[in-house]
Amino acid sequence: MAKEDLTNSNKKKIAFPIAARYNYAVKYFVEAGLEQQYIMQPRMTRKTLDIGSQYSPDTVCTPFKTTLGSLIEALECGADTLLMFFGYCRLGYYGELQEQILRDLGYEFDFINMAEYTTGKSRDYLKVVKRMCPKPHVAKATVAGMEMIKMVEYIDEVEELYYQNCGFELTKGAYRKALNQFYNDLDRVASRGDIEAAHQRVKSAFHEIPLKKEEPLRVGLIGEYFTVQDDFSNLELEQKLADMGVEVHRWMNLSHRNLHYSGEKNLNVRIRDLCRYEMGPTSTANIWCARDYAERGFDGIIHVKSAGCTPEIDVMPVLQNIGADYKIPILYLTYDSQASDTGLMTRLEAFYDMLSMRKKVIR
Repeated sequence: MAKEDLTNSNKKKIAFPIAARYNYAVKYFVEAGLEQQYIMQPRMTRKTLDIGSQYSPDTVCTPFKTTLGSLIEALECGADTLLMFFGYCRLGYYGELQEQILRDLGYEFDFINMAEYTTGKSRDYLKVVKRMCPKPHVAKATVAGMEMIKMVEYIDEVEELYYQNCGFELTKGAYRKALNQFYNDLDRVASRGDIEAAHQRVKSAFHEIPLKKEEPLRVGLIGEYFTVQDDFSNLELEQKLADMGVEVHRWMNLSHRNLHYSGEKNLNVRIRDLCRYEMGPTSTANIWCARDYAERGFDGIIHVKSAGCTPEIDVMPVLQNIGADYKIPILYLTYDSQASDTGLMTRLEAFYDMLSMRKKVIR
């Protein structure tokens, strides 16, 4: 698609709050599938959080504040159409409340709240597409939607490989260089061929990086959907662990939880001795995942949540039972707008030392 076509004043300027690295996939769908302009606001920083906190209720969770700040930054970058994905828990009400806050601030925009279209019927999703593009080429949008899903799968696959191996590279920074190139490639893709080429390049680059990995500590991350995935929200938790020489595993991502999810009923069967009732959007998955890590002999588990996240608070007593039953240490991390790198590093270093000493004793 020609660059000048995207700057046509008749095209909508669509934005989505920064969420991990999935914005590249949303951008591809908007530009390649709908031929509209996608506004990519800056990656989230402390400024984003401060902006969002300034206009958010004090007691609301941190993801609400960061996504609100990200939407404001998108509007300041020229967006005229905001897309807010649906969700469970209070996230289902995020869009409605955030839209009102933004309008009270004086911004003018079209707000597409996916919570209004979650009927499971294809015709309602088509309504969303028509909100973004009044006269879409349905076949083209469908193909781009499938390619967007493939991008999401590749992002999750590549990041899994990265965090499981980057802490053991012999050439410092080689994995990060390859990953950053992958992100740069995704930002420029214009076809399925480009997507596949970007995926193959990063996989080849990873394969060529020499590693030294001998009985590493393996830590599994579980927790609240947004915070555990987004590196800004969790203060680059995975990278910090990897830099310590930890093999980091995180099941919770868009591919596992949404695209290929085995379903609440299936997971509930596996953990019915631990909990009888569904407690929230990711509770069942986190309990199942924690037990899975324990049964596979992981050295430790880290539970991540935003302050005030009720479903994840409910999960903690069950996790304590898993820790006691399987004799596996669990570190509980709670993030709010005041969380700092220094405090996080202190806790991670202590947890790492404890896991290392424990592994030597068990061995």
